[in-house]
Amino acid sequence: MTTSPDPQVIAERQVCGLVSGLAQQIADHVRERALTLGLTAPQATALRELSGPMTMRELAERMSCEPSNATFVVDKLEKQGLVERRAHPTDRRARHLVLTTEGAALRGQLLDLLAQNSPLAALTPHQQRALQDLLEQAIVGRR
Repeated sequence: MTTSPDPQVIAERQVCGLVSGLAQQIADHVRERALTLGLTAPQATALRELSGPMTMRELAERMSCEPSNATFVVDKLEKQGLVERRAHPTDRRARHLVLTTEGAALRGQLLDLLAQNSPLAALTPHQQRALQDLLEQAIVGRR
C-alpha cells in the first residue's frame, strides 16, 4: 500500500525548486551584465554590495562567501584601481574597503545594467518587498 505524499513536503519541494531557479536566473543576469563591463560575476557582486565603507568580513557576508574568497576578489578590484583599503576609523586591526572615484562610477553603471531586464522586474516594488520579507523570514527561521 502506498501513501500519498504529504502536501507540505510537495509544497516545500516546489518552493525550493522555484527559489533555486530564480537564484540561477539572477546569477546568469549578473554574469551577463558583468561581462559587458569587463568584470567577473564575483567582482560585480562585490561592487554591487560595496554601498559604503565596510570591512572584508562584512563584504564577504554580503557576498555569501568566505572572507578569503572576498579577499581574492577585492585584490583584483584593487589592482584595477576600483577599491582601496583604508584604516578603519575605530578598529586598528581592521581595514575599510572604499570605492575609488572610478569604482563608484563603475558601480553606478553596473547598478543601471543590473536593473535592466532583471529577473525580478516582473514584480511590482510591493511584490519584491513581500518576497524579500518572506525570504528573510525563512532564513532567520533557520538560524
